[in-house]
Amino acid sequence: MALVALAMVAIVAMAALSIDIGTLYQASAEAQRAADAGALAAARVISLSGITGDPTNGPTDGSWSATCGGLSSAATLAATSVAQQNLIGGAHASTINVYYGTSSGASTNPDCTGAGAAFGVNPVVTVYVQQAKLPTFFARVFSLIPGGTPSTSGVSATAVAEVFNPSNSGSYATGGEVVPVQPRCVKPWIVPNKDPLNAPGCSPATCNNFVSTSAVPPQGSILNGGITYNGKAGVIGESFYLVPDCSAAGTCNSAAPFASPPQANSVTPPTLPLPNLQYLPGQVLGSPVAVPSCGTTNPYQEAIAGCDQSTPYQCGVSAASATQPSLVNLNENPSGAGGDTSTSAQCLINQANVQDSLNTGVYPYQILAGKGNPLNVSGSAITSSSSIVSLPIYDGLALATGTQQPAVTIVGFLQVFINSVDATGNLNVTVMNVAGCGNAVPSGATPVTGTSPVPVRLITPP
Repeated sequence: MALVALAMVAIVAMAALSIDIGTLYQASAEAQRAADAGALAAARVISLSGITGDPTNGPTDGSWSATCGGLSSAATLAATSVAQQNLIGGAHASTINVYYGTSSGASTNPDCTGAGAAFGVNPVVTVYVQQAKLPTFFARVFSLIPGGTPSTSGVSATAVAEVFNPSNSGSYATGGEVVPVQPRCVKPWIVPNKDPLNAPGCSPATCNNFVSTSAVPPQGSILNGGITYNGKAGVIGESFYLVPDCSAAGTCNSAAPFASPPQANSVTPPTLPLPNLQYLPGQVLGSPVAVPSCGTTNPYQEAIAGCDQSTPYQCGVSAASATQPSLVNLNENPSGAGGDTSTSAQCLINQANVQDSLNTGVYPYQILAGKGNPLNVSGSAITSSSSIVSLPIYDGLALATGTQQPAVTIVGFLQVFINSVDATGNLNVTVMNVAGCGNAVPSGATPVTGTSPVPVRLITPP
């Protein structure tokens, strides 16, 4: 009996190590997963809100407060809700704190409106999750759990997510170089670097660009930064039509890719309101994936209705680059009500069954599910939609002659919400975000990828 009594000490100690410590390790991993999910959710809300297209306006006019301005803001509520959905030890987290800052500054402020203009370039979200009470069964005998009570213990985790927009981020980087972005699932509608609402009716020589391509202001800067809401005007929230720069029959061209009103050979109804922006069809490489059955006629349609992960649209690669540049396909004519763009875009947004809609009367803009939404939550507010697409912006220079697949230089990306496809195949869109390419690419840098031109990524140190 004496030997058994002595052995029980070792048996209970081993049980504490194998069962209780293992339970706490599992709970710690669950806490980290909750923190990661919460940080990414908050970053996603910030990305869709267009804050990175409003680097100088938000701190002073209050337009950021609804997105990340404290406990009742959209990003904080999203982080808290998503983190709570990830149980820790079978229960919801007892503490969830959300902080905002920049990658170069501490993220300890629960209100982003005090984070300064740098926050509008590359916002950073920190989420701290704690589960203060986790039952232990054997370790309590030896008080092996520091910081806990004899009967309980806790775990915690921290995650940091960045909303990476390369626009003018060279101003905040050592040496002025920034990591480029290469979004995936980009739609093959290559638009010129001309903002049709910044100066409606302007000529190519006087139109303001979406992003700067010169040294002053710094290359990649968003030129009409700001959010269209509550009497203020900015590129975020602008609505216009995307019109193919193509004739009714035959090939496309680039004689006047940013004419307003559109050139005579564009397929445009007489009642189409101005302004509009003409696009050129991109050359799709490889085979797009996740293609609905209604958009599989050719690779161009597949790239619109599905996800094109094969065609590179990368900032920092010029048309003259020896590597694989972005190409225009002038042999593709997507014009008309029955054209490739109209057919596949209607399929993408489920327009036949009532597509999702964007409410720009509130901020952050609210996405409402339509009857055609596959989630079957018609009328409900949602955080993602197939109507949100990314488009490459090229420098707008004349294309090389002698080829039907000329190369273009990508200088940025647009993220837009497709409101509808009209009777003649033109797209009515609203800008949700803009990203410029920045002013330099570090040698050997691997581009940041994602479905958005403003990728969301975890940057939590190991």
